[in-house]
Amino acid sequence: MLENLSKSHPVSTPSPEASGGRPPQEAGRADLSKTRLVLAFLIAATSDVISFWTELVPPVQWAVDLVTALLLFMLLGRQWALLPGFVAEAIPGVAAFPVWTMVVVAVVLWGRIK
Repeated sequence: MLENLSKSHPVSTPSPEASGGRPPQEAGRADLSKTRLVLAFLIAATSDVISFWTELVPPVQWAVDLVTALLLFMLLGRQWALLPGFVAEAIPGVAAFPVWTMVVVAVVLWGRIK
């Protein structure tokens, strides 16, 4: 029975050319250079460390988060993952978690949301 199904409906995998010349696992990732990604990780990690120590001084933390969001926007482009990261950082107490670093990891792993 299974042999009949496989003969009548062959299974084909898309070629790399079908996804723009990239292998299928990388088709959804953002087209960012390694330099930009390294800079984004450095900015995100620095911001997370500063935010951890300025958690009790909200105006300073907001300024750090605003500058971080703008820098990441300039480096990574229009990424939807930046918006939830910015909103999460505005919630009191969330600064203890490395939100910006997780945002950059999400952009690297999943790329642009379409």
